[in-house]
Amino acid sequence: MAGLDVLRVFCGPDGRHGNKLGVIRDGATVPGVPARQEVARRLGFSETVFVDDDERGVIDIYTPGLRLPFAGHPCVGSAWLLDLPELVTPAGVVTARQDGEFSWIAARASWAPARTLRQYGSPEEVDALAVPAPGEWVYAWAWQDEAAGRVRARGFPGRGDGIDEDEATGAAALLLTHELGRALNITQGMGSQILTAPGPDGLIEIGGRVVLA
Repeated sequence: MAGLDVLRVFCGPDGRHGNKLGVIRDGATVPGVPARQEVARRLGFSETVFVDDDERGVIDIYTPGLRLPFAGHPCVGSAWLLDLPELVTPAGVVTARQDGEFSWIAARASWAPARTLRQYGSPEEVDALAVPAPGEWVYAWAWQDEAAGRVRARGFPGRGDGIDEDEATGAAALLLTHELGRALNITQGMGSQILTAPGPDGLIEIGGRVVLA
């Protein structure tokens, strides 16, 4: 598709893995919610972004089956690709910054879609989980090293839209950070890495590596 960039967001330290993201820089080429939803469905990524203003950073986010007011990995990836200090989403204004190899955004937990955060006793239990039946968005996690804030996680959207497991999910990491009230270093999926840090005024930063797929 013309004007489509495909990124991998929240790559591991070796540059592998990360969650694929489709970004259509000229959103005007796909006007209207139904048409955008159809494009997102056909692309089949966990999220696709339509950029409606590449100077102000106005973006519109879709899964294969629904429109989202906010999502973490689309915002981290879009901020990196567009190289902007902020993004405008329906949920609110997301600030962004680059710090070496990491791209960061700051957002509020209240903007994130609902997720069921389910703690397990060990990383091995998380690794052994089968994909649950559709019905709820489950973020399964366990401490790898509680003192160091290191977490093992897997994300199961449960929407029945063909995305059985999300490789890396910023919104779920945002909610977990809000619940635990501390900075986290999360290994999710096959080896993606998400960093988080609580900030002032209820904001939480989410950071990761982004590359062109």
